[in-house]
Amino acid sequence: METQFPVYRYQTLVIGSGCAGFNAADWLWALGCHDVAILTEGLNMGTSRNTGSDKQTYYKLSLAGEDADSVMEMAKTYREGGMNGDLALAEAAGSTKAFYKLVNLGVPFPCNEYGEYVGYKTDHDPRQRATSAGPLTSKYMTQCLQRAVEKKEIPIFDGMQAVQLVTTGGEVPRVCGVLAVDSRRSGEDAMGLTLFLCDNVIAATGGPAGVYQNSVYPKSQTGSTGMLLEAGAWASNLQEWQYGLASTGFRWNVSGTYQQVLPRYVAVDERGSEREFLPDYFQSPGQALDCVFLKGYQWPFDVRKLNGSSAIDLIVHHEVFDLHHKVYLDFRADPIGLEDGFDALGREAREYLENSGALLKTPIARLRRMNPQAIELYRSHGIDLEREMLEISVCAQHNNGGIQVDTDWQTNVRGLYAAGEAAGTFGVYRPGGSALNSTQVGSMRAAEHIARQGYFPRGPEMDDAVEAAAQSLLKTARLALGRQGEVTHMQLRRAMQSRMSQCAAHIRSLPEIQELESEIAARLEHYAEAVPLENPAQLGGWCRTRDILVTQRAVLSAMALTLSQIGSRGSGLMEDPSGDCVLPGLPLRVRRPSQGALEEYSVTRLAQSGFQTQFYPLRPIPKAQSWFETVWEQYRRRTQGGGVAAGR
Repeated sequence: METQFPVYRYQTLVIGSGCAGFNAADWLWALGCHDVAILTEGLNMGTSRNTGSDKQTYYKLSLAGEDADSVMEMAKTYREGGMNGDLALAEAAGSTKAFYKLVNLGVPFPCNEYGEYVGYKTDHDPRQRATSAGPLTSKYMTQCLQRAVEKKEIPIFDGMQAVQLVTTGGEVPRVCGVLAVDSRRSGEDAMGLTLFLCDNVIAATGGPAGVYQNSVYPKSQTGSTGMLLEAGAWASNLQEWQYGLASTGFRWNVSGTYQQVLPRYVAVDERGSEREFLPDYFQSPGQALDCVFLKGYQWPFDVRKLNGSSAIDLIVHHEVFDLHHKVYLDFRADPIGLEDGFDALGREAREYLENSGALLKTPIARLRRMNPQAIELYRSHGIDLEREMLEISVCAQHNNGGIQVDTDWQTNVRGLYAAGEAAGTFGVYRPGGSALNSTQVGSMRAAEHIARQGYFPRGPEMDDAVEAAAQSLLKTARLALGRQGEVTHMQLRRAMQSRMSQCAAHIRSLPEIQELESEIAARLEHYAEAVPLENPAQLGGWCRTRDILVTQRAVLSAMALTLSQIGSRGSGLMEDPSGDCVLPGLPLRVRRPSQGALEEYSVTRLAQSGFQTQFYPLRPIPKAQSWFETVWEQYRRRTQGGGVAAGR
C-alpha cells in the first residue's frame, strides 16, 4: 500500500521568507490573488534577516538634489556592469515604486526636512543613488514586509523545507507542485514529506549560500539552486560572485568604515606569535594604508584592482590558506605608518578622515566617531572591538548569477518564477545595494505577471505527477536509511565546501576546478547508495547536501568555461603558473583580465551528460515606447481580464 501524505493546494506558493518572499506574497494579495501561501524553513533564518554591513546599502534612482538622473541612466549603469539590457531597464524602472512602498511600510530610510531621500555614492555607482537605514537595512525591510503579510493573514508554513519541484513534461515544462519536508513529523511513515499542489511557484530562496566554506552568508542560509536546476530551470552567470573581507566568528562584512578607520592587519602563526603583515607586501606603509582605506568602498574583490584595494584580499588569502595563519583586524592601536600622525596617507584618505572629524588616535576612536553602530553591532554578538581583535578571511558574499529569468522574473519553466538572489539578473559587476532593489522589483513583477495570467486550468495528471514524485523520493530515502557509507552527508558537505573555497572562489585554478567537478559528479551518481541517511529526522539535511552538490557542479561548469574562454573576470582571478606575478612576496601568478570581457553572459543547463554552459552576447537596453497615448492603450490591453485592475 502506498504511503499517504498531507496535501495542500494553492494557486501560488512562495518559497522563502526574506525581502523577496514576503514582498511577492504581499503584492499578490494586493493584486487580488488571495490564493497564496508562504513556505519557509524558518521565519528567523535566511540572508535578508541576518546580514548587513557597516552601513547596509539600498540602491535606487536618485530622489534628491540637483544632479540629473533617469531610469535610462540607471539602466545604463546596470548594463555597463554586464547586466542584460531588458532586465536593467526593468530593475531601474521599478526602483522608485518599490522604494516608496518600503518607506510607506515603515523602513526608516533617512530624508531631509523637505522630504528628499538623499543618497551617497556606493561601489560601481556613478551617481549618488545609495541610501541606507543603517547596518540592518534588509532586516528592517523583512520585518516591515512580514507585518504587512501577517495583517493580511496570508498562510505561512513555517519549519518546512522545500526539497523538490515537480513539473510536467513536454517541450515547455510547467510547474505543478512542491515536495517539502516537515521535520516535526519525521517519525511518521512519510518521514515528514508534505505535498503542495500549485500552479505557480515563486522561488525566493536566496543565493547558493552553501557552496563555500569561507562564507559571510548566515549559517542558517544554504539556498535551493540545485532544486531549481533539477526542475529544468536554466541558470545565468553562475560563475559571477562577490567575495570580500568578512569576520568569521560572527559572519559580517568588514567593509565601509571598518576599513576607512585604518585598523591594523595582524597575523597569528601556529605558535601564537603576532605580526602586523601588510607592510611586508608594499613599497611603503603609506601605500598599504591607502589600499586599506580604498577597501572600504571597494569592498568586493575585483580583478581590475589587483595593484590597489584588491591586493588586500590576495594578501589575506595568502596568509590564511598558504601560510595557515589566523588573520585579525585590530582596532585598538594605530597601524605602522601612523606613528607620527596622518602625513603618510594619500590625499583622499586624509581628507575623508578630516572631513569626518576623525583625525583621532586609534582606529576604535575613529570608528566611534564615524559609525558607533558598527561597534555596537559586534558587541551585541559578544565581540568587543575595544578589547579584542576580530578574526577575518576572504569570504563569498553574493552570487551575481542565479536562475535565468525574463522581465517578468519567470524562468523557462512555465509558472516558476525566481526573485531576489535566487534570480540571475546581475552581470559581472553591480552597484552596492542593487541586490536589495532587485528583491523588491523582481518579486513585484512576478506577482504582477501572475495576476495578469489568471488561473491555469489544472488536469488530474498534474496532481498524479506530484504524488508519484513523492513516492519515488520516499523510496530513495528508505533505501539510504541506515546504510553504511564512507562519509556522512555533513562530512561530505564540509569537504566539498572547503575544496570550493580553496580552488574555486576569488582565486580559480582551471585544472583543480575540472577535477573537483568530476569528483562531485561521481558523488552525485551514487549519492543514495554511498551517503547514508542516518535517521528519518535528517531527511531535510540529507536532501540539502545533495542540493548543494548539484549547485556546486553547475557553478564549476560555468567557471570552467569562463576560465578557458575568457580568463580572469569580475571577482574571479585565474591562477596561471606562466602568468604575471601580482605582488612581491606573493607566490601567486595569474592571468590578468582581457578587454571586452563584460559583453557576454553564460547560460547553464542540466543535460543527460551533466551541466552544459554556453556564452551569449549581452542583450541591449530596449527602446521602450514612450508616447503616452500608445503606452496607455498597451497597458489597457495588457491588464484587461487579469487581476491587475485599473485603479486597484
